[in-house]
Amino acid sequence: MTHTGTCLSGGTTRYYREAARNILHGKRPVRNETLLHYETALLSTDHDTRLAQVQTWLHSLPTDLALAPETLQPASSDASFRRYFRLQAGPRTVIVMDAPPPHEDVRPFLHVGDLLRETGLNVPQILAQDAVKGLLLLSDLGHDTYYQRIQNGLSDGQLQTLYRDALAALVRMQQARVDGLPTYDRTRLATELELFPEWYVGRHHGVQLDDKTATALQRIFDLLSDANSAQRPVLVHRDFHSPNLMVCDDPASGPNPGVLDYQDALAGPITYDLASLVTDARTTWEEAQQLDWAIRYWEMARAAGLPVDGDFADFHQAYEWMSLQRNLRILGVFARLNHRDGKPSYLAHMPRVNGYVRQVAQRYGVFTPLLRLLDQLDNREVKVGYTF
Repeated sequence: MTHTGTCLSGGTTRYYREAARNILHGKRPVRNETLLHYETALLSTDHDTRLAQVQTWLHSLPTDLALAPETLQPASSDASFRRYFRLQAGPRTVIVMDAPPPHEDVRPFLHVGDLLRETGLNVPQILAQDAVKGLLLLSDLGHDTYYQRIQNGLSDGQLQTLYRDALAALVRMQQARVDGLPTYDRTRLATELELFPEWYVGRHHGVQLDDKTATALQRIFDLLSDANSAQRPVLVHRDFHSPNLMVCDDPASGPNPGVLDYQDALAGPITYDLASLVTDARTTWEEAQQLDWAIRYWEMARAAGLPVDGDFADFHQAYEWMSLQRNLRILGVFARLNHRDGKPSYLAHMPRVNGYVRQVAQRYGVFTPLLRLLDQLDNREVKVGYTF
């Protein structure tokens, strides 16, 4: 499903029209998103010793929780070792997070959850916990993620309402304290970019970079890491996008959206989570829609006193360069998930992420060597005179 967005009004229109005139180029048809296939968790204790531990733990919890362990069903799993179950608890449902040690540690989830809860953000309440065993009992924020609701079909008006809520939540989240969070510094940003040549170029495409191309690519990586690490730090969710935002249209679930999967939060570049949202790895957004939401965010962020650029053109470049860095990393991550971890479902999202990378790379001449490399990997005929 492709959305082009709605018209802006008021003062925002001026920025939108100017930016659209200067930024947007011809659009290409975008293919519909395919459904994300969650891994099915085994529900047999004969094959799943962790599930037996979950059941034992649930039976040990206070009776006033009114848990019905026999109703336990898979809710979802993700790219890590974590998985989630849903079960009945009286008239409501609750969620079990199973994060098996030593592969996972629930303490960051608990810490970041406290930071976000302080801001009024809607995150799961902790109903019970055994951090040593990696087990948490959480409130249920609803059944549909933004991603699922988009796939099921919704009007543009409904979509815009959901995403304006998400942008408001993002601005609120970025006002959170960052106490105890690791720093998303230049070293970390640079290290993550290494996934692209190692896994996407080398392993996925089987291409060995020559010295000239490798040097040109490293210059681009240095430029991105320098620019993005220079941004003012805020709390960075790292995956603030449609699969991790819950549609909370039932008052019992709290305000929309519910925010999940924040355990990897860092103190880092302010444009990172906006880049996650508007260049979503699982949902294709045309540039007009990206720009619409970016302008809305920028205006809300300025009104909240967040440290964004005062000129939208500067801010636009900042979040685009951040999106380029993020999406290069994601190409490497998805390649690694396929080739190392045996999770081929992530391959379906690579063309979309590749498209987001190209969108930025073709706009700035300094990224021409990257564009030429992508053409080589994608077996595209080069019709312009690229030089390194």
